[in-house]
Amino acid sequence: MAATLSLLCGRSSILAFTPTTTRRAAALNIAKKMSSTINNNNNNHLPPPLHASIDEEVDPGIVPGTDLRIVKYPHPSLRAPNAEITADELSDGSISKIAKEMLLVMYAAEGVGLAAPQVGINKKLMVYNESGDKKKWLNEVVMVNPKIVEFSEATDVENEGCLSFPDMRGDVKRSKWIKVEAQNLKGKKIKKKFRGWEARIFQHEFDHLDGTVYVDRLTEEGRKEVQPRLDELIEDFGEGGAL
Repeated sequence: MAATLSLLCGRSSILAFTPTTTRRAAALNIAKKMSSTINNNNNNHLPPPLHASIDEEVDPGIVPGTDLRIVKYPHPSLRAPNAEITADELSDGSISKIAKEMLLVMYAAEGVGLAAPQVGINKKLMVYNESGDKKKWLNEVVMVNPKIVEFSEATDVENEGCLSFPDMRGDVKRSKWIKVEAQNLKGKKIKKKFRGWEARIFQHEFDHLDGTVYVDRLTEEGRKEVQPRLDELIEDFGEGGAL
């Protein structure tokens, strides 16, 4: 699989991609490869990019209904520790409000997932919708204090990107399946096993909660390919960035 998660992290495998006809054709080829891996029995369903493919990347800027904005590398929040969400925070409704607004930003960016650090909030919170379609709101998932408790040794490689890393992408190896534990917005414990596309989305977003970004997982060759763009982002950000 070669995906496009910037769970709001990006686009091209990732999960995080308004292209010309040529670009659309390229994006479709990527999606077809992803689809065959994810679901051999549903060849007509092409999974959306995690965050968007580099060819379809969208910076939503100001999003109606929220003051949240996607932060770009090397913003310090992408590397800062993320705090566990408390029972009080869940009961007072503040986390529910943040999750709702994160989904607004995610859809505006045409992504499928987003982690709280990507909007400058260092809390262990992620949202995603593997379809990337806001009309399919029943597919929305909110994970509070998530963790991976088991993962497969079997891996696959997908081409990922991230909204916090605009105009770049690279191949990332991840486990084919994972077992996770988390809480929902009511504090109820959740135990799930994810495979394929959803497993990749979760792993991409979970990395953000651990201060890890997708470029950390690139091969040496892959890192060299994106380094010029990383240097541009660092220069644009100025002083105070966290590499």
